[in-house]
Amino acid sequence: MAQELKGKVFTTNKGAIDGYDVVAYFTDAKPVKGDKQFSHQWEGATWYFASAAHRDLFKADPKKYAPAFGGFCAYGVSQGYKVKIEADAWDIVDGVLYLNYDLGVQKSWRKDRSGYIAKAKNNWTSLKDQ
Repeated sequence: MAQELKGKVFTTNKGAIDGYDVVAYFTDAKPVKGDKQFSHQWEGATWYFASAAHRDLFKADPKKYAPAFGGFCAYGVSQGYKVKIEADAWDIVDGVLYLNYDLGVQKSWRKDRSGYIAKAKNNWTSLKDQ
């Protein structure tokens, strides 16, 4: 699978966040694949959604639903680099969606989410445009 580890959004040949509907994490509490008929361009990436309603929610307030750190692994960003994510490794913390590399990394991430979030916020300033 082709993936882009440059830029502000984790993107594969399936779209932003590997084609998953970011609104579904909030409304359905699980990862749901998006559908190409419900797409939206934002931050230089194509985002896919499971329904027109989800697309419209995102269009109205993308920053509410877009994952932190462009959807790159939040733990990876805390360590100073951009890496891919797996859709089933996610958390919503204080209304923000965070994605992780895989379930093993997520286990480490959950041991100190607030600490990793703080480190990732510091690192993201320099990483986001690389």
